[in-house]
Amino acid sequence: MISMNRFFNIHSIFAELFYIKNTSIMLKNSLIAPIVYLMISFIFLSAPGKAQDMKSEHLIKIETSKGDMLIKLYNETPAHRDNMIKLIKEGFYEDQLFHRVMKEFMIQGGDPHSTGAEKGQRLGSGSPGYTVPAEFHKDLIHKKGALAAARKGDSGNPEQASNGSQFYLVQGRVLTPQEINILTQRGVATFTEESAEIYMSLGGTPHLDGSYTVFGEVVEGLDILDAIAASPCDAYDRPVEDVIYSITLIK
Repeated sequence: MISMNRFFNIHSIFAELFYIKNTSIMLKNSLIAPIVYLMISFIFLSAPGKAQDMKSEHLIKIETSKGDMLIKLYNETPAHRDNMIKLIKEGFYEDQLFHRVMKEFMIQGGDPHSTGAEKGQRLGSGSPGYTVPAEFHKDLIHKKGALAAARKGDSGNPEQASNGSQFYLVQGRVLTPQEINILTQRGVATFTEESAEIYMSLGGTPHLDGSYTVFGEVVEGLDILDAIAASPCDAYDRPVEDVIYSITLIK
């Protein structure tokens, strides 16, 4: 995002260009300077990537019975970002459960049927009644802390559209260079030099890249993610002790 300070610095540069001492010709016509200023400003602000940079980031907070997590939503995935914000504003994510927890893999929530669910109740089939089109981005990967959208399998969902509300947070694990090579050779995952380094340092689940939409990441509270992922679970991966959460919009 372009800051106001940077904007005023640009203004100062233009001022120096147009209001140099002893330069009388350029400012004789009061219309020339403002028009040129606006034209150059438009060109600068319309440069590739600038419009995206100007859009402010959105932060959400997941308050859980084990602690809080702060999450940044990506502007590169606007449909998923806007959908989550809409549901949060509607109070959709209030007192739900992380209904599926798998250590060294992920924790999953977003099933509306989980609110007030009885012990042992099977969960995971709920939604708001619609899907969200996939938004894959090669630079948004399943590193530890990634927020991604759950969905039905490919056989019944060839477009790989996301469930309208269910999401998961990646825990995964740190990979070795040998594992990176094996996954690459077998065609299970594709790595750039940067993503390989992330998976070998922070960890994650690279085999999901390009198949599930990643639309945010944890910026505070990875220890809470680890604590939830360590929860004892039943045969259906539901925590024996309910992990309750609510989501609020910070900005």
